[in-house]
Amino acid sequence: MALILEVLQIVAPVFLLAGIGWGWVRMGLFYDVEFVTRLAMSLAMPCLIFTALMRTEIDPARLRDAALATVAAYGAVAVAAAALLRAARLSQRTFFAPMTFGNTGNLGLPLALFAFGGAGLDYAVVIFAIMTVIYFSIGLWVVSGNANPARVLREPMLWASLLGGLFLVQGWTLPDWSVNALELVGQIAIPMMLITLGVAISRLRPGGVGRALWLSAVKLVLCVAVGLGTARWFGLEPLATGVLVLQVSTPVAVTSFMLAEKYGADSDEVAGMVVVSTLIAVLAIPALLAVFI
Repeated sequence: MALILEVLQIVAPVFLLAGIGWGWVRMGLFYDVEFVTRLAMSLAMPCLIFTALMRTEIDPARLRDAALATVAAYGAVAVAAAALLRAARLSQRTFFAPMTFGNTGNLGLPLALFAFGGAGLDYAVVIFAIMTVIYFSIGLWVVSGNANPARVLREPMLWASLLGGLFLVQGWTLPDWSVNALELVGQIAIPMMLITLGVAISRLRPGGVGRALWLSAVKLVLCVAVGLGTARWFGLEPLATGVLVLQVSTPVAVTSFMLAEKYGADSDEVAGMVVVSTLIAVLAIPALLAVFI
């Protein structure tokens, strides 16, 4: 009973804030998803990543190992997903990104914070930053059919990660007033992204629910297995292992739907995976947390 209550205390704020977003739309109130997403990804998230890396007390060597394990995990998931889709004769443009990448931002970061505390968030922002770079390079190339390395270089989160890592390694810091300002901006990222998640899901019109169900189940099993395997291969500590498995196993992000719609893939199929995988996560995430906390 104590374990169940502990898990509920972790996931309740996450689903409550997402529920606020869902209810906001159901009440017919206006919410500009594009503006809020841009604000979060271009300003709030970079501030959160930079300050988390600069002020973390985790050994840089452990963060390095977590970063290498993250690259290996997403590489393994990408190869397995591509092979599965080829065998099933499904469109790589439509399903590769949903099968490979999860909602490590809107959902993964708050879960890591609530489940593992500040140290968990520090690991999570590293994983999230790496996933973002891979997503907007390889993932964007697959869905759009056009490789554009300059797109990655324009991502503020990439530069926030590099700058935060440099400050961490060098032991540098900034004046307290500027750090406080950056942290204040960064603090709006998590609640804003959770509410936006609820808004976005409420607006989706899913299709292919049957296919979305088995693909989402396969994605979950694959990601948990790969996350555990790479964590053990790189010898990550239990906390880093839990964060890595949780982040890699998060459900399909709304970003995958937005990219599919933008570049002419089957966005209804992707919307189905977003909704179904998120519903599966309602049960799967508490189960994973019960193992790692």
